Amino acid sequence: MLLTGASRGIGHATVKRFSAAGWRVITCSRHAFPEQCPWEMGPEDHIQVDLADVENTYAAIDEIKRRLEPEGGVLHALVNNAGISPKGPGGARLGAIDTTVEDWQHVFQVNFFASIMLARGLIEELKRVRGSVVNVTSIAGSRVHPFAGAAYATSKAALAALTREMAADFGPLGIRVNAISPGEIDTAILSPGTEKLVEQIPLRRLGTPDEVAKAIYFLCTEASSYVTGAELHINGGQHV
Repeated sequence: MLLTGASRGIGHATVKRFSAAGWRVITCSRHAFPEQCPWEMGPEDHIQVDLADVENTYAAIDEIKRRLEPEGGVLHALVNNAGISPKGPGGARLGAIDTTVEDWQHVFQVNFFASIMLARGLIEELKRVRGSVVNVTSIAGSRVHPFAGAAYATSKAALAALTREMAADFGPLGIRVNAISPGEIDTAILSPGTEKLVEQIPLRRLGTPDEVAKAIYFLCTEASSYVTGAELHINGGQHV
């Protein structure tokens, strides 16, 4: 499987979940392969790519294809997990009025356009094994969030819509396309004040990265063989 945004949080947990099940995981992130990495795979299964750069993303797709050749040129799963959310001074939320055009374009390139670029670029590899695509959206894509900025939220809403379009277009090729929509997950990027949101969550706790990883694993395996076009909410009931 191929995973973007693998350097922390949900990405880390997803690598560990799939690796434990015997999958080969090719990771993508802006950073080079860390020597202190907690899993056994080495630099040969990591690709350093800046998804904000269109040409660099196309080059990464070519490199991914090359690395899949020894496996017969097949890809069982693509997980589009990479996402960015710029902040204002002091970590302030950037709303629709104060987000620069450059920030809007940067966020959409990483959070939205890179996902369809990768899926289309690797469509033959996915088609050969009737593979699965999982797009990571967000609860911020369906409601105004106190911390997630306007560019991040709208990019995730667009990614949810893209998931439906992809499910319709990729389905006849045997490729399933779904999304997971995490709520407040206990990672290093939580904003100050998150504890107040917990009071509004029916389960009264944060989610864990592994709980998200288990949902991703479900959508990439035979357990979900007739599920496509779905957006699975992982938020302890926060959206109800």
